[in-house]
Amino acid sequence: MARLVFGMNQSLDGYVDHDAFAPDAVLFRHFIDQVKGQAGGLYGRRLYEIMAYWDEDHPEWTADEREFAEGWRAHPKWVVSRSLKSVGPNATLISGDVEAAVRKLKAEVEGEIEVGGPTLAKSLGEMGLIDAWRIYLHPYVTGGGTPYFAGPRPPLHFVSSERIGAEAILLTYEPA
Repeated sequence: MARLVFGMNQSLDGYVDHDAFAPDAVLFRHFIDQVKGQAGGLYGRRLYEIMAYWDEDHPEWTADEREFAEGWRAHPKWVVSRSLKSVGPNATLISGDVEAAVRKLKAEVEGEIEVGGPTLAKSLGEMGLIDAWRIYLHPYVTGGGTPYFAGPRPPLHFVSSERIGAEAILLTYEPA
C-alpha cells in the first residue's frame, strides 16, 4: 500500500514560493535522493505545471539539476485537474472522482507517493488520505504568497525534526 506524503519548502511565515527562496546544495541533494526513491508523484494542476519544467533539458543545468530531472521524469505522475485535457510524459490525468482514484492508487502502488500542491493536500487531508506532512522550514519571511496549509491546519502529531543543509529544518508530522 502506498504512503501519501505532502512536503514542500515553507517560509517562517507559512508560505511556499519557489521564487522567494530555494534549497541549498545539501537540501537539493536530499530532494534528488527522495525523487529517485519515490513510487511517484500526485500533483495539483498548478504545481504540476511548475514542475513540468523538468521535462525538458536545459543547457545551463548543473549535473545535480540533470540528475533531479532524470529522477522526476522516471517516476509516474498523477495529475488532479478539472481544467487540463492532457498531461505530459509519464503522467496520468485524474479528473473524475478524486477520492476513489486516490484510494485505488494507494491500494495498488507500493512505496511513497509525493503529494504536490497545498490545495490538493488540503483536499486529500480532509479525505483522510495524507499519511505524513513534511515542512522544509526556511529562515525567510515572504509576507505573502501561497500558504503551505490551504485551509485550517489539520490536527497533526509531531513525528521528527532534522536539520538539512545550512538553513532548512525538516519537520515531519502525521495526522493526529
